[in-house]
Amino acid sequence: MPNLMPRLRLPALLLTLAALPALAGGHDEARELREAGEILPLQQIIGHLDPAAGRVLEVELEHHGDRYVYEVEILNDRGEVWEHRYDARSGELLKREHED
Repeated sequence: MPNLMPRLRLPALLLTLAALPALAGGHDEARELREAGEILPLQQIIGHLDPAAGRVLEVELEHHGDRYVYEVEILNDRGEVWEHRYDARSGELLKREHED
């Protein structure tokens, strides 16, 4: 029987993300920024993640200087937590680092 886990991870990931707060200021602020074209939808950022990367633990939208940054914490199969930082306007991966 084929392994269904890789195909099931992405839908489970998206369901998990639906329950996560996107911005310290609240969902309304994130929605307003998205509608104004200031940031990409979170789903678009998450769509770039490799489903085998692991489980999303937390997503935050932070304001750093003159830009917004999505910070995505991921728990991989080895129990390691990684943080991926994406430019919220362009979707560019800015940084990927191991969390202690």
